[in-house]
Amino acid sequence: MHELSIAAGIVDIVAAEAERRGGNVAAVHLKLGPLSGVVREALHFAYLAAREGTALESACLVIEDVPVVIYCPSCAAERLPASISRLTCPACGSEETRVLTGREIEITAMELEP
Repeated sequence: MHELSIAAGIVDIVAAEAERRGGNVAAVHLKLGPLSGVVREALHFAYLAAREGTALESACLVIEDVPVVIYCPSCAAERLPASISRLTCPACGSEETRVLTGREIEITAMELEP
C-alpha cells in the first residue's frame, strides 16, 4: 500500500511547514487526479493512520478530485476523454492527445489555527 508512504510524506511536509509558521494544522488540502496512481479512499485511510501521534493528529484531509483533461492537436481543443483507460479525443477519435490534468497529487493549502 504505497498510499501509506505518500500519507506519511504529506504529514512530514505539512508538520514541518506548520512548525516553521508557528501554528496548529486544522486541515490539509490536496489535489488528486485519477491518473496519479493513488486510490483516494486508501490515501484518506492511510492519512488517518500517519497523522497519529504527530502535530497533525486532529487535522482533517480535504481532497479535491481533479478530472482528466486532454488536449487534442487535431481539434485544437481541450476535452474530457470518454474513459481514463483510453485517452483518445471523444470528438475526432485522435490518439495523438496530451494529458493536461489528472496526474496531480499536490498539497495545495493548509489551514492553521493560532
